[in-house]
Formats: sequence, structure tokens, C-alpha cells
Amino acid sequence: MGVGGRLAFSYALGTFPTALIVARLAGHDPTAEGSGNPGASNVYRLAGPGAGAAVFAGDAAKGAVAAAAGRAAGGPSLAMACGLAAVVGHVFPAFRRFRGGRGVATAAGVVTVLEPILALPFAALWMTLARVTGKASVASVAVVGGIPAAVVVLGRPRWERVGMAALAALVLARHGGNLVRLARGEEPTL
Repeated sequence: MGVGGRLAFSYALGTFPTALIVARLAGHDPTAEGSGNPGASNVYRLAGPGAGAAVFAGDAAKGAVAAAAGRAAGGPSLAMACGLAAVVGHVFPAFRRFRGGRGVATAAGVVTVLEPILALPFAALWMTLARVTGKASVASVAVVGGIPAAVVVLGRPRWERVGMAALAALVLARHGGNLVRLARGEEPTL
């Protein structure tokens, strides 16, 4: 399989509807209930912590598998490209008219494969911020925004800095509505 095929596979993997499957098993439709977002936080609010954790794990696995497959096939730069393709698939799934999730968990899977040294501290930061603020969006924006800075501090190569910045920009752009609701005091709590 060539690079194009690997990127297409990664995109397709990213479109796997983890939240829809888990939530529907619990009797919910995350696209019609709660925030309307097919992601771990909304499923957590609708169906409980177990369902939310299952969605997070499934979505993170999509990013991790895509990045790991890219690394095995062509090294770390292909891992970045495949991971980014999986996040694009999650955020803009063709089968759902390009209306997907925010991409936080899928991006976390990518970061875990490419920069495992960052996974634990950033997971701890997310948990702390989510607990203190009660808002998954606040924790997500802070953590995703910090990843590009961390790879710069670590002195990683330019392709990785650019890739992580693109990953963060995509996820942060998908949080635009959350940021507006936060400013209005209307953002739902966990």
C-alpha cells in the first residue's frame, strides 16, 4: 500500500462512529441529545462514565492505530500524517455529511504514539482542569493548545512541530462553539 492508500485507510479509520455505537447501545443518540456532539464528553453526560470512557478509548485507539501503522510503514513523519488523517476522518466523516466530533481523543491517541513522554502529564493536566472547572472543553482546549508548545520545548524536528500545530489547530477550530458558550456561561458541565 502506498502513502495515499495509507492516508485513505487512516481517514476511513477515523470515521468509525465509536460514540454513535456506544451511546445507542445505552439507548441514546449523541447527535440529537445533549450537546449534539458525537464524542466522549457528550456520551459521558448522556450515558455515564463507563460509556464515556469506552468512547474515549475507542476514539483514542483510532488515532493510535493510524499513527502506529504509519510509523511501521514509513517512520515518524508518516505516523504524523496518518494520525492527522485519522483526526480529519473523526472530525469530518464523509458518511455523516462531514459532521463529526471535536477530535480530542483521536488526537490524544496520535500524541501517545508520537510523543509518549507527553501522554501522562497532559492526561493528568486534562483530568485536573476538567475536575476544577467542570468543563471538558476548557481542559481540552488547554491541553491541545499546549502540545505544539511542548514539542518545540523538546526540540523536535520541524515536520513534527508543524504536524502537531496542524493537529491542534484542527481540534481548536472544532471547539469554536464551545468557546462561544463558555464566554456566555452556557457551556454544559461534565
